[in-house]
Amino acid sequence: MTAGDHKRAVGRRRFSPITRRILAVNLLGLVLLVVGMLYLGEYRRALISAELTVLRTHAELFAAALGEGAIVQITPTEQELYPPMARQMVRSMVRNTPTRARLFAPGGELMADSKRLIGGKASIEVEDLPPPPGSEDIGDQALDLSRWLFDWLPGRADLEPYEEHADQRASDYEEVVMALHGEAAMSARALPGPAAVLSVAVPIQRYKHVLGALMVTTDSSRVDRALLEVRLDILKISGLALAITVLLSLYLAASIARPLRLLSRAAERVRSSLARNRTIPDLTKREDEIGDLSHALRDMTTALWTRMDAIERFAADVSHEIKNPLTSLRSAVETVARLEDPEQQRKLMSIIQDDVQRLDRLISDISDASRLDAELSRAEHGTVDLGVMLATLTEIHQTTGEGPRVMLETGNGDFSVPGIESRLVQVFRNLIGNAVSFSPTHGAIRLSLRRDGGWVEAGVADDGPGIPPGKEDSIFDRFYSERPEGEKFGTHSGLGLSISRQIVDAHGGSIMASNRMTPEGDVIGARFVVRLPVDNGNAA
Repeated sequence: MTAGDHKRAVGRRRFSPITRRILAVNLLGLVLLVVGMLYLGEYRRALISAELTVLRTHAELFAAALGEGAIVQITPTEQELYPPMARQMVRSMVRNTPTRARLFAPGGELMADSKRLIGGKASIEVEDLPPPPGSEDIGDQALDLSRWLFDWLPGRADLEPYEEHADQRASDYEEVVMALHGEAAMSARALPGPAAVLSVAVPIQRYKHVLGALMVTTDSSRVDRALLEVRLDILKISGLALAITVLLSLYLAASIARPLRLLSRAAERVRSSLARNRTIPDLTKREDEIGDLSHALRDMTTALWTRMDAIERFAADVSHEIKNPLTSLRSAVETVARLEDPEQQRKLMSIIQDDVQRLDRLISDISDASRLDAELSRAEHGTVDLGVMLATLTEIHQTTGEGPRVMLETGNGDFSVPGIESRLVQVFRNLIGNAVSFSPTHGAIRLSLRRDGGWVEAGVADDGPGIPPGKEDSIFDRFYSERPEGEKFGTHSGLGLSISRQIVDAHGGSIMASNRMTPEGDVIGARFVVRLPVDNGNAA
């Protein structure tokens, strides 16, 4: 994707991708929590267990009443249930309640059913009519909707389906079989749909003799209503939590996405515009990562403009410096073609050779200066002992035996600094060479080293004429040249001190120049001081 395509794609976004991600992450956790709370499987089982316990209590009371009021004495030792009385009592006990009662004889036959007016196969079954359309209670509608919505949740599939045959027998229901054996039993079965049937069977006994089994059943409407109330409360709280989560997510997304969008657009404007008035918004007051990013982008933009300005100045200086020898060459070449005097031709050829050497030296120094930044950023820093370095340079100069004497004075302490050894050697070779060129033959070059807290300070002093007043900082400018009298023109490119300052700055240090003065105020030489940090991260 090109830069233009990316810019158009960003402009078409109506909803920030960061906002979508924040909303998705925050809402996903909330939705999973709500779904888990709406499941309520254990709570439903607890409600069913409680409902069965209440139903068993009712069944035991009904069985006790039947054992007292619906018994006929056959023999002094034999008793049995009286069907007409049992049917009447069964219907009376559950009248106007959602409970259904069925009475089974010891042989397993259905003796009485509260939903039947007459026992036996020809009985009439009682069925509650549904309410007229439009008259259904709102609570019932909500219950039906709740059953339909939450029918997909797990927790119902573990119930056996409820089946009812036309000719019911005790063997159709496991709990009734157990009750006929003298043990009360409970069961929950699933109806077609989300509802369930809860049933309890208890034995009807008279003097420890089982005369039948009473099965009491009811639907799960009360359990479902209790679950509905809990779920509605959960949904109310969840709705409030959802609204708060969305608002906070939008606020969080806006506090992240909006400043990032501003920074992105500002960076795009800086990239596509040549105007220097395009700046990065200052968000450092946020005191967070986005503020740090804003600060870094602002510093990067400033460094970018500074680097571009330096490149422009460098290109202008280079063109100016190269133009002078080229102009001289052109003039000499044009003139030598018209001259016939061999002596004058030799003089012009000598000038041409000097200009070519000057151009070669100038281009070499320019090439070194242009590669310096990239090399300094890529090269790995090691530990450089300035004491050993200056001692070696002093020994090399003394071995040649030419020019002024070079003396080294060092104090006590460790003079190791982090840096690139070859480039630091270049700095001090430039300074020593510069001092030698300005000092008289009988003079001296004094090198010094001392520790100043977290810094190592190296000095190079000469006995030359000193630095012109007001030029103490200008001598480090690119292509500045102030050479001693008698030196051949073009011998130096004027880049040595500029390159030295560039190297020292890249090492986190500083380089300064000043004149050496007598107490009377006379200049007796120049002195250069290089300060380098012992630790780039901790030096003050």
